[in-house]
Amino acid sequence: MDMAATFQEQRLFFSTGQLHGEGVDAIDGLALRPVALARYRDLTRLRYDFPLVLVDQGAAAGELRSLAAIVDELLHEVAPRGLEGERLRKHVLRLERQIRLRASEGTRGRLSELWSRAAATLASADDPSAEAVLGHVAEKLKLDGELVDCDAVLPARVVTHLWQAAQDRKAKAFLAVIARLQVKLSDILRAAFIHSEAGQRPESLRAALGGAHRDAFDFSAMSRLVGRNAPKDELPLPRRRRIEWALEVLAAQPFFPAPGAKDGQPTAFEFRFDNCTEAAAALHARLPKLAEVVKAIAVAELEADGRYVDAQHNPFFDRFDESALSAEDVALFPDYLVCIAPGRNDASENAGLMEMLSAGLPVRILVEATDLLEQAAPGGPHHFAFGVRSMRLANTATSLGGVFVVQTVSSNLYALRDRLEKGFRHRGAALFSVYAGAGASAALPPYLAAAAAMESRVFPAFTYDPFAGDNQAARFALEQNPQPEADWPVHPLEYADERLQRVAEESPFTVADFMLCDSRYAPYFARVPHERWNKQMLPADEWLARDPKRDEEAVPYVLAVDADDVLQRVIIDSRLMRTVAQCRTFWHRLQEQGGIHNSHAAILLAREQAKWEQSKVKEIEQLKAATVAAAPTTAAAAPATAVVESKPAAAAAAVESAGPARNPDEAWIETSRCPSCNECQLINDRMFKYNENKQAYIADINAGTFRQLVEAAEVCQVSIIHPGKPRDPNEPGLEELIRRAEPFQ
Repeated sequence: MDMAATFQEQRLFFSTGQLHGEGVDAIDGLALRPVALARYRDLTRLRYDFPLVLVDQGAAAGELRSLAAIVDELLHEVAPRGLEGERLRKHVLRLERQIRLRASEGTRGRLSELWSRAAATLASADDPSAEAVLGHVAEKLKLDGELVDCDAVLPARVVTHLWQAAQDRKAKAFLAVIARLQVKLSDILRAAFIHSEAGQRPESLRAALGGAHRDAFDFSAMSRLVGRNAPKDELPLPRRRRIEWALEVLAAQPFFPAPGAKDGQPTAFEFRFDNCTEAAAALHARLPKLAEVVKAIAVAELEADGRYVDAQHNPFFDRFDESALSAEDVALFPDYLVCIAPGRNDASENAGLMEMLSAGLPVRILVEATDLLEQAAPGGPHHFAFGVRSMRLANTATSLGGVFVVQTVSSNLYALRDRLEKGFRHRGAALFSVYAGAGASAALPPYLAAAAAMESRVFPAFTYDPFAGDNQAARFALEQNPQPEADWPVHPLEYADERLQRVAEESPFTVADFMLCDSRYAPYFARVPHERWNKQMLPADEWLARDPKRDEEAVPYVLAVDADDVLQRVIIDSRLMRTVAQCRTFWHRLQEQGGIHNSHAAILLAREQAKWEQSKVKEIEQLKAATVAAAPTTAAAAPATAVVESKPAAAAAAVESAGPARNPDEAWIETSRCPSCNECQLINDRMFKYNENKQAYIADINAGTFRQLVEAAEVCQVSIIHPGKPRDPNEPGLEELIRRAEPFQ
């Protein structure tokens, strides 16, 4: 076989996206999926977070719970040790799988309902007692709620559930305050009435006494006795009007419905919307009413405590309107929930989204990313957005100051439930940007598609809590991303080769792996038959680490499996690889925000380390000079040598580095000063490696070019890379490279 011709066929596809010859095949119809997902063909056989229960009954009402966690807690409580306990566990775990299977098929309902149906299904002639046993276990459930799977509607259902729980907590606290004030103000009016002329009339006294002995008293005589000198109204008219006004406003407040509200009573406002324009209009229209209720609460508090002073408080409350509201006042009332319909993020009715967030309004906005791999219009230039608008939206929101931000995927919602709940407790605006994994062209179930998006760095998860601390490290967190310190997560891969021998290696999961799952991007991939595999085919992550000017020497590929789980190599064209590189760059920026490979910290560390080493070198040189001056004989010098050798190892290394000069023609690195910034490895991770202290050294000088040595020296933040002289006299552009290398020799 002509390997050069084979590579040229692969190279042609990489450069042009055109299939030519027998060395590359179209992947349409092959049902390929990334090798990392080979074992996840049937999710119902796995025990994982989904389905979830939106708990609305029991002590855990308002929470998110996974079916698996509920079953584990239940078995811990009811399953005894021994054979009987194992039999019970077997029944319950079979039931759990049956519920998971039904949920994956689209069955919806409450946990208690689905539990009963599954128990009936599992009852059989072999074990007719199963239904009774499972029914008995079900009686031990201390919670209930809607069962939801990881599907297209999951983000909205989860966010709405947590929002409603937050509003229920607010309503309970708010209505308790209102009820307390209503009782106190009513008591003031009642007491004033009792002491007034009207309250001491016979009919009023008769009504006040009540009971079976009402006819035993002469209320007319009693009225004449107690009613002498009774005031017409014990309360001054302005105070009475204030109290009656406050009671009327509090009773009619439309923000939280009173418990057991009946028809004809004031209707509470609606706080759930599907677009920003309607939510903003409603919020602004209701501000005067909100200000009136806040004013009524403040007046009621002062009157209840007897602290209202007309001359002091009247001028303030006469001018009290929505402009006087504080953040604490607004926080008493419901938050506005906006669940933007999928695909409507850029619609005109949502153009004010950033304005709502930046204004600090009490809104909770859910934005769903539905298509992370957006292409330009047909016939236009090739461009992949890879969810860039969705990611930039969330990242931009972190710069607005007081906005709580969560970006994640639907498969990660349960893992981030505590952060979500904190977002709903946040005083101010909150943005939840979620990818549901339900794109129309995705070949994976939503759970796997969502997980793959986060795994591949296409849609990484992060949270931003503006009030978590005084620095970025406390406020920003890369939440739940696998192996966040790496460019791509790397997983062990084991398979049998053509000789049925076990092979173990590592496989990264990149953007290209994610895009392989989308049928729209099949033209950007080509399968290479096994007999045409060659050394010039490199894994996509290794290809990215090469010098871009040498990309003609290799083509990138990802590993995949077909419908029969046969391992395949799939090469990628250059346009898609540019997208992979762009996504990696965006991930690097997020890493730095999260404190990973932070360039500012690395520079500061290197600077301080260099200062420390210089001071140690100077200290040791002074010690050596003092020792020599004090020791006239060779015999006397021995103790001084021992003193020098007793210095820390790092100081000894500094002395060694100040020893014999290195050959200026050889490339080398001052390894002990390396700040671990990773810049050189990004240029060529085979030439540059890290030692056990995560400090760089030249591992293989022949694995790269003189150009890469010079470029690494130029980007090195502490100038510790010395390129030496070029080894290949025929390398292009040597004259310019030698001139650029001079400052680092």
